[in-house]
Amino acid sequence: MRILLYLGKGGVGKTTTAAATALRCAQMGYRTLVVSTDIAHSLADSLDMPLNSEPTEVTSNLFAQEINVLDEVRKNWGAMQGYMGKILRKQGMSKTVAEEMAIIPGMEEIFSLLHIYRNAARREFDRVIVDAAPTGESMRLLAMPESFQWYVERFLGWGETAMRLTGGLLRRLMPEQDALAGLPKLVDDVKALQEVLSDPQTTSYRVVINPEKMVIKEGARAVTYLSLFGCPVDAVLVNRILPGVRVRGDGGGAADGETGQGGAAVFAPSQDPYLRQLQEHQARYMVEIERDFYPLPILYSSWRSEEVVGFAPLRSLADELYGHRDPGEVMFVGQAQEIEEQGNDFILKLPLPHIELDKIRLTKRGDELFISIGNFKREYLLPAVLAQRDASGAVFAGGILRIRFPCSSQ
Repeated sequence: MRILLYLGKGGVGKTTTAAATALRCAQMGYRTLVVSTDIAHSLADSLDMPLNSEPTEVTSNLFAQEINVLDEVRKNWGAMQGYMGKILRKQGMSKTVAEEMAIIPGMEEIFSLLHIYRNAARREFDRVIVDAAPTGESMRLLAMPESFQWYVERFLGWGETAMRLTGGLLRRLMPEQDALAGLPKLVDDVKALQEVLSDPQTTSYRVVINPEKMVIKEGARAVTYLSLFGCPVDAVLVNRILPGVRVRGDGGGAADGETGQGGAAVFAPSQDPYLRQLQEHQARYMVEIERDFYPLPILYSSWRSEEVVGFAPLRSLADELYGHRDPGEVMFVGQAQEIEEQGNDFILKLPLPHIELDKIRLTKRGDELFISIGNFKREYLLPAVLAQRDASGAVFAGGILRIRFPCSSQ
């Protein structure tokens, strides 16, 4: 089974991209499930047909589902939420605050993905396409399930007396079910899910962006945190490229995936000054995308004059994105970036394209790191663990830039 998760800022087109990918997989003969975990569902709108919380066959080999996130949380956590709320209220919290605190950050996404994985395994799907949203909380919990266990232990660690009291309370509230006994299994399930979601042969994360400054930054941040936690990102998809803007790769394009580092150009300038300026902005951002997301492969799709709703427009989008490729293939293996520890220091390792070796200049501003090597420039968004430190120096060798972040106490 292959699991493909499409992430992106709201409005970039990740739902239509996920739906188009799923349709292509189904057409290739794979039994495919496409799922939306977003509370504000739009998958049904994209497919142009009603969906519910269980997989529905929408065409040959293709099943679609819109998960009711709140229902999943209630099913898996409702009893424990009530129980924890009572304990927190005993510590002096108001009822509303206690109920809110009893929900672990990222829990909605975790239970949704647990439901998807169990359902997919039970129904024997070949491909599972997930329309998901990137949140810092869910990334941390998915990549580090011990965090989930840590939260659970904090809620339950009120001492042996409290544990005895709450155990009796639970038995009175749920005489046929011991929710405490179910917690270890839940933690084990999250750990098993993490193993699946961090296996590059099973799971791939794909970030959908538009050639716009803020969208690019959010996409870069998603790649940074996914890479930090070992989640295998294998592609970036650039959506809504204006007519007249073309990537100047090494004979690239989406059909063969060879994007190169040649930049972009406006090959058919609009006669309208406003549209021409938008084209020029996009061409500049396309250059930044190729540079800042290296070495990930980049797939492209153009702006469409009509909404991508229904099977025919979705097939057209899949054709443009993938050409003759199988969307389920692993498009990249390796780390787009990596952090290693050396004593008390951290070393940030960034693969860079083939550039002439020159003096390396580093400029740090908050969580942004600006890297200059000769004419090559790259902007990198630092994870929190590095943002609080200063970069002390860098070495570029063998296509890898190694930047040292010493311990701030040194």
